[in-house]
Amino acid sequence: MEKSKAEVLKEKLFNENKNGYLTISNEKKEIIFKFSDDYIRFLNIAKTERSFAKETIKLLSSNGYKNIFTVDRLNPGDKVYYSNRGKAVYAAIIGKDLISKGLNLIGAHIDSPRLDLKPNPLYEEGGFALLKTHYYGGIKKYQWTTIPLVIHGVIIKPSGEIVDINIGEDDNDPIFTITDLLPHLAKEQMKKSLSEGIAGEDLNLLVGSIPFDSKISSAVKLNILSILNKKYGITERDFNSAEIELIPAFKARSLGLDESMIAAYGQDDKSCAYTALRALLDLDTLQRTAVLLLADKEEIGSVGNTGMYSANFEHFISLMLEKSGETEFNMLEKTFCNSEMLSADVTSAA
Repeated sequence: MEKSKAEVLKEKLFNENKNGYLTISNEKKEIIFKFSDDYIRFLNIAKTERSFAKETIKLLSSNGYKNIFTVDRLNPGDKVYYSNRGKAVYAAIIGKDLISKGLNLIGAHIDSPRLDLKPNPLYEEGGFALLKTHYYGGIKKYQWTTIPLVIHGVIIKPSGEIVDINIGEDDNDPIFTITDLLPHLAKEQMKKSLSEGIAGEDLNLLVGSIPFDSKISSAVKLNILSILNKKYGITERDFNSAEIELIPAFKARSLGLDESMIAAYGQDDKSCAYTALRALLDLDTLQRTAVLLLADKEEIGSVGNTGMYSANFEHFISLMLEKSGETEFNMLEKTFCNSEMLSADVTSAA
């Protein structure tokens, strides 16, 4: 049947979205699922910005990238990276063109909304030991109660020793939770709006209930500190120099009977960061220098010395220029003026 004038015009003018999965070959479908399996494995290792940066450097190193501070001279084809305090990573493949002629950049962030411990978090109340938290980034507070949580982070001891904290990821580890009221005790709470039902001050992590003995006050708190001291060699004072995060204990897994989706914590923005990293690893000989930028602190405004308001990324590019022999005045500004960047972040599916 011949199409009407309106149907022909609609096909010409309308933007008709089609399911892309129906347009690709079976071979490409297999590649997509293999890539997704790799992504899931990476998500289960790299849940926080520190662990993501650590795993990124491992991958870069195994693919021929060198710490830029160990390189005296950069030539076309060289691969280098820069670690910003173990929480942000920049990497580049040097192209044939002068760096000052411009870079092809892709940037993504590797931090995600979470709960952080306050500087003096541990207290005892009602026979329970708890840790005070404050939320990092935009969260729906009611979603963080009564779910299994794990602890990640670092503590810097007075000696300067860095102690890595990771409790809950191993199947033999305990997990933690934030308590909430039972439905029949929560009539007043349930009258409130979603944003008011759980207060930020109530997001305190339950970590123990066994007293050290019956002869001392704060005996449950003491027992928790005793356990931490035996395992990590730390005292309560060491919380002041700690960066400790609480994140969901759930593993990344396929979602749906057709396994067409992935359920995981922190895909904003690790879905973009991981794909950008893999894209860089697939590159080889280039005409124009390619740069990967994996940043921290995006969720709270890109502040701090690992966020994009710091000068560390400019420092990395300046080092590249210097080690490539481009030391004339204003080379950094010239480079940025000639560069193009893709800022990658999550968006709604179309």
